[in-house]
Amino acid sequence: MIKRIRILIVDDHPAIRKGLTATLEPEADMEIVGTAATRQRAYEMWEQTRPDITLMDLALESGAGGVEAIRQIRQYSASAKIIVFSALTADEDVYQALQSGAVTFLAKETPDEDLVQTIRDVHSGGRPIPPDIARKLADRLTQSQLTAREIEVLTLVAKGLRNKEIGAALTISEETVQGHMKHILSKMGVNDRTRAAVVAIQRGIVRLR
Repeated sequence: MIKRIRILIVDDHPAIRKGLTATLEPEADMEIVGTAATRQRAYEMWEQTRPDITLMDLALESGAGGVEAIRQIRQYSASAKIIVFSALTADEDVYQALQSGAVTFLAKETPDEDLVQTIRDVHSGGRPIPPDIARKLADRLTQSQLTAREIEVLTLVAKGLRNKEIGAALTISEETVQGHMKHILSKMGVNDRTRAAVVAIQRGIVRLR
């Protein structure tokens, strides 16, 4: 008798959960032991079912709650095997997911046969990283990391605020904001604040809701 790979699916879209179930259940060596739509439910279901593999979306509850779900599960069990399966594939998304403890990262356009093979590989102890994901991770690792304050400033820049308005919002002087902007431009390798905001959004450093 084949020992099945027990899989937990975490995604806040019912259609995705149904589609993944329909794709994976027919595989003779796989079974779906549960599904979840929120970060908290993901953790509860993981505790209840102790799956071999968790397929985790990052965009839970209209945010990036998947990263927190990964961290929570991995804090409970360092051996948990989590595969990110997400439409959020910016450099920062990839970096945060893998740093939080995911084994690998797949974009949602990944063909069904590649998803199935990746699940088998991870279950067997492998860490298969698709070439495009490896490139994104390499790009992110070569960038100088922004501080939390610099990300706050950049987020407000992306929302269209001027330096004086940013200073008021963060309770810092306009000169301090200018200093932060100088460091941001240098670290990101861009020449102006507009380009910095665009690149930050593209890389997933800043999210506008």
